[in-house]
Amino acid sequence: MQHTGEIRIRDAIVHTKISLPRFYEARGFQPAWITDEGFGPAVNDAMDRLRSATEEGLEPADYHLNLIEIYREQLSDGTKEKAKRTPAAQAEFDLLLTDAVLLYLSHLLAGSVNPETFDKEWHANRREADLASLLQDALTTGNLQDLVAKVSPRSDGYFRLKNALRSYRSMAEKDDWPSIAPGPKLQKGDSNVRITLLKDRLKATGELNAAENGNETAALFDGATERALKRFQKRHGLDADGIVGPRTLAALNVTVDQRIEQVKLNLERWRWLPQDLGQKYILVNIPDFSLNLLEKENSLLQMRVVVGRSYRRTPVFSDRITYIVINPPWEVPYSIAVKDKLPLIKKDSDYLAKMHMSVFTGWGSEAKKIDPAGINWIALNERHFPYRLRQAPGPWNALGQIKFMFPNKFDVYLHGTPDQELFLKESRSFSSGCIRLETPLELATYLLSSDPKLSRETISKIISENTERTIRLPVPMPVHLLYWTAWISEDGTVNFREDIYGRDNLLANAMEQK
Repeated sequence: MQHTGEIRIRDAIVHTKISLPRFYEARGFQPAWITDEGFGPAVNDAMDRLRSATEEGLEPADYHLNLIEIYREQLSDGTKEKAKRTPAAQAEFDLLLTDAVLLYLSHLLAGSVNPETFDKEWHANRREADLASLLQDALTTGNLQDLVAKVSPRSDGYFRLKNALRSYRSMAEKDDWPSIAPGPKLQKGDSNVRITLLKDRLKATGELNAAENGNETAALFDGATERALKRFQKRHGLDADGIVGPRTLAALNVTVDQRIEQVKLNLERWRWLPQDLGQKYILVNIPDFSLNLLEKENSLLQMRVVVGRSYRRTPVFSDRITYIVINPPWEVPYSIAVKDKLPLIKKDSDYLAKMHMSVFTGWGSEAKKIDPAGINWIALNERHFPYRLRQAPGPWNALGQIKFMFPNKFDVYLHGTPDQELFLKESRSFSSGCIRLETPLELATYLLSSDPKLSRETISKIISENTERTIRLPVPMPVHLLYWTAWISEDGTVNFREDIYGRDNLLANAMEQK
């Protein structure tokens, strides 16, 4: 096995080049899995864990399991010629299995890919650990399973999503997930063959069951079908109107295999998060257009949000809210000033006055307010705009009347908005990257609740004064801007959302190419 084995090992061991030497150096370069009597007791546990990588949404093939199986068979079979069972072959097996286990553990700990290598708007708080030392300890104590549990995400959300993966794979095996042909919208009272398929599709994922459906005609869109469809629409982030329109039809026709892949992608995203999200924390789910304030994973406050447009995407990262600004002015970012505001100013000479905006040059002590009437706006463009725009505090302000600050490299924060009608829309990607809140006063009241001098009434009074005021939080609040397109609610409901920024595709390609 000399040359062939050396080539295959060199090709296989490519991921744990640092951990692997350190692991064996700490052992005095003694084998980890093979003893004088043969295979050690941990070999079966290790190989079982690699085979079960599918339960985590990972691929056993990534851990060169087939090659390890070949080596094990050759080393175990007494009928094989002695040359197949040399110390060199035993060493090769030991190296391969150690490399595979270390790689598997690293994937559970921090994900199989790094999102920052393919998405500049994603900052992951990936966990770190000395896997070589942890593996050595596990082999000494015989607790390899405990080690796997230690490096895996511990959140209930991760475990619930693993259960969903198992459930959807079972659905795939049944092969009873029909698609529905294109056509006019379907609603209660209609009767045609497409409704028979609709019912079968709703039965496949449990929204419609035989007991509720009764003995109604298969092709009739009855009340039970409408109720089942509304349940489907709700867990897919659609308007629950009980009508099969284009968006609902598209969601119904996503295949079970596509849903399985979606669950696997979101399991990977869980592995990019810190082990502890915080006792209390704010979670913004970008594709769900929602904010949730949680304590020990129990929801205390929920609200709808508006996120960035597809060309001004809201980034993904974690931070801490440290202060609140009441009645904030809005320093209009340069890109928005020249791309969005300048055309409006050119069209309407009263635009700045209507929007309570002032024009300045310079910053700080050198800032100077300019009379907009003396500016030749027609001569300005994206390449030449030596001014900055500032909107005064008030109910008209683009930031609303409260903003929540967690200074970060993306210059993103949470804030209110005067455009409340946007929260009535099904899809809410209208901002320039920041997150607009439906009920910012509710969030501010909660975050300041530990200070008896800052009641809801007091905050409302400060707002009514239209004067800027900054208030530091008594205790900083962790905030996580995340991108879940699949997750499980506390009641066990499996939720899916549209991949509004194409980040699922980016991740799928990265995992395929790793």
